[in-house]
Amino acid sequence: MTTSERAPTCPPSPRAVDTDERPFVLVWEVTQACELACDHCRADARPHRHPGELSTEEGKRLLDEARAFGEGQLVVLSGGDPMVRDDVVELVEYGADLGLRMTLTPSGTERLSADDVDALADAGLRRMALSIDGPETVHDLFRGEVGSFERTVEAAEAARVAGLPLQINTTVCEATVESLPAVRELVADLGAVLWSVFFLVPVGRGRVLESVSPERAESVLEWLATVSGTAPFGVKTTEAPHYRRVSMQRDRDATAAPDADDVGRRSGIVAGDGFAFVSHTGEVYPSGFLPEPAGDVREESLPSIYRESDMFERLRDRDALRGKCGACEYRHVCGGSRSRAYAATGDPLASDPLCAYLPEGYDGPLPRDDR
Repeated sequence: MTTSERAPTCPPSPRAVDTDERPFVLVWEVTQACELACDHCRADARPHRHPGELSTEEGKRLLDEARAFGEGQLVVLSGGDPMVRDDVVELVEYGADLGLRMTLTPSGTERLSADDVDALADAGLRRMALSIDGPETVHDLFRGEVGSFERTVEAAEAARVAGLPLQINTTVCEATVESLPAVRELVADLGAVLWSVFFLVPVGRGRVLESVSPERAESVLEWLATVSGTAPFGVKTTEAPHYRRVSMQRDRDATAAPDADDVGRRSGIVAGDGFAFVSHTGEVYPSGFLPEPAGDVREESLPSIYRESDMFERLRDRDALRGKCGACEYRHVCGGSRSRAYAATGDPLASDPLCAYLPEGYDGPLPRDDR
């Protein structure tokens, strides 16, 4: 499975993150290799590693450049399945020694043993994110392998024993949406500190899945806002920044500049604005779900690509958004999914077709929905 944008997020560092200068979340897809064949896989993961992957030494140079963003930069080692690489513990330790907040998104396979979890915790891992998309039968069908649910739960228990904070990632589409209440109970039972709910973007294998409707997405977001007020864990969304708009609308005292949420964000993180993705072969993208390269870490420095590339600069200009998103009074705290806009229209600045909200007085074209 690929987890890319469903990144583990730790409590914010003391200073607020200026997303013009640094990403809140930096994901490094260390490999696309994975033993699973998940229905929604962005990368069409395969069993074997690509020969052009960044090497251990290249990866360490990448982490050095991540440190140049500033103290406490959050780095997610993602995939594929990061545990396919035999240097993951070494990379975690190297990054932790640099002062980076190192997190990991492994797959629920036999490669992730309790001993592995212990080694990662000892190396300085700050958080582990595991995916659960429903009860056992739903999850295993979605992940393409019987036993994936059981191994994921075992890994979650190993994280608890090791004292490693746990995040649970869940994909929302028509195949999984009815299971969300059951997953909410599982997240609590597993002692997770954060539930990250990812709204499907139709890329990779996910093109064949059916997304929920904008109206259903709105109702799910409203339900999540209710959950966040009572659950013993935090709630965040991925590729649904309009969750912040829904939360603000529920709070009659909210303003256009909300307090930081439970992962330290004051505005919605969208592709290229607070988020950056480095592929297994070194290309830099605004997101793993927005496959437009902005540079290559083998040729340019990562900070300069993030700060100066035309693609990233355009995505950080919320006033450049088009259509309904551009007219929306919540664009600076939401911004819509740039990845989904790109997947639907080929234009990363277009409106997000999953958002049901219509700005007051807007009478322009509605986003094309290519679900």
